Amino acid sequence: MAKVELKAPIVQEISELLDGATAAVLVDYRGITVDKDTQLRKELRTNDVTYRVYKNTLLNIAMKGTPFEALSGDLNGPTAIAVTKKDATVPARIITTFDKKGEMIQLKAGVVDGTYYDQKGINAVALIPGREVLLGRLFGSMKSPISNFARVLKQIAEQKEA
Repeated sequence: MAKVELKAPIVQEISELLDGATAAVLVDYRGITVDKDTQLRKELRTNDVTYRVYKNTLLNIAMKGTPFEALSGDLNGPTAIAVTKKDATVPARIITTFDKKGEMIQLKAGVVDGTYYDQKGINAVALIPGREVLLGRLFGSMKSPISNFARVLKQIAEQKEA
């Protein structure tokens, strides 16, 4: 069997992983221990993020013609990929939080909702709160003026009664 035939299923697996994904983040995992990597994988898995290590050439082949093709330039050295089909900021946020615990892992680049971000950009994306937090802030900011208006009306009514 030729080498190309052996690698075709892996390229197909990567293509299926990227199909319909909202975000893909490349990670340099040099220096991380097996124990810490297992913890990271568990945390990513509980947040519906797929984290895998593939050969850079196979990732490059699978990314051709997809919105993730821009990541091809960042495929150098040891590379893992974190992919999600749900909340687009989750992979970057979890990996950045994990990195702050003193691990030797860092983001290389990423594509979030079809937009390419280099290392600096993907680190900025990681600072964006999750969807639920953003919705809570939105509703809180919408509720605040209404609550203040209701308090003012109540105070006016109390003054007129007195």
